[in-house]
Amino acid sequence: MSDAMLHAVGQDPDDFAVQIADSIESFIVATTEVAKGDEPDSAVPFLLLEVSQLLLTGGRIGAHEDIVPDDRYEPDTGPDADVDDLRERFAVLLDPVDVFSEVFDPYEPRRAPVACRISDNLADIVTDLRHGLAHYRAGRTTEALWWWQFSYFSNWGPTASATLRALQSLVAHVRLDQPLQELDGLDTDEDLAEDALAEEAGRVMVEEIAGPLGLRPAR
Repeated sequence: MSDAMLHAVGQDPDDFAVQIADSIESFIVATTEVAKGDEPDSAVPFLLLEVSQLLLTGGRIGAHEDIVPDDRYEPDTGPDADVDDLRERFAVLLDPVDVFSEVFDPYEPRRAPVACRISDNLADIVTDLRHGLAHYRAGRTTEALWWWQFSYFSNWGPTASATLRALQSLVAHVRLDQPLQELDGLDTDEDLAEDALAEEAGRVMVEEIAGPLGLRPAR
């Protein structure tokens, strides 16, 4: 991509920066609407779709050559918007399937899974994306693309990937009529090994969560 395109602030729909920014803003708007809880029956399938689309955007950024910002130091965007309300709304909406186990680096051998929360992940992703969007809206297009690329590799990309795996697994369990393992009593401030995770796991039948979360088991 040419330097001219990197610095473009026009609204040409074919502009790479515009496409990335539109996709990111769409994700933020959509997930914020889901968190309101107005349509809980469609929450999980909708989040599966939105996170999948966001990762396509992340793949486009990640596959791009390194984006170098104009300035040596990042311009101040002011304080990041508070996402605690978003986090709490998702925690309520996704209970009791909010907590899941994840291995952060598949290339690091024998790493024990750790407990994560979908609600925490979604709030963290939105924080990263909003930070870059603040640069973009201020006309610092290169800075925005640099931030989104850097944070894709360092934070929101892995976080979104883990969240997608959790959401896809949840949908698959329900659609395939397979009981789910609940990490009963497990919290994200605990550092438990795989055996401990298995010991904590409890049985949750599909029918107990399928209705409230808008999922239906296979017939």
